[in-house]
Amino acid sequence: MDNKIAVVAIIVEAPESVERVNATLHNFRDWILGRQGLPLRDKGLSVINIVMDAPQEEINSLSGKLGMINGVKSKVLTTK
Repeated sequence: MDNKIAVVAIIVEAPESVERVNATLHNFRDWILGRQGLPLRDKGLSVINIVMDAPQEEINSLSGKLGMINGVKSKVLTTK
């Protein structure tokens, strides 16, 4: 199966969920090329951007796991 390049945008609105987000990202570390995190303390949230080189099923799995965490939203944009 061919890998795709994907950008995963994550917004964490619940500070208590940050540990679970980081643990989930750690589980996908073999597929992650880069990560940028922006803590917006004055707004009470964090924005994280992940770039992946992975099969579509791994990209979907990460997004799905993130979406099950309370106070976390994620969206994915992939190459064809």
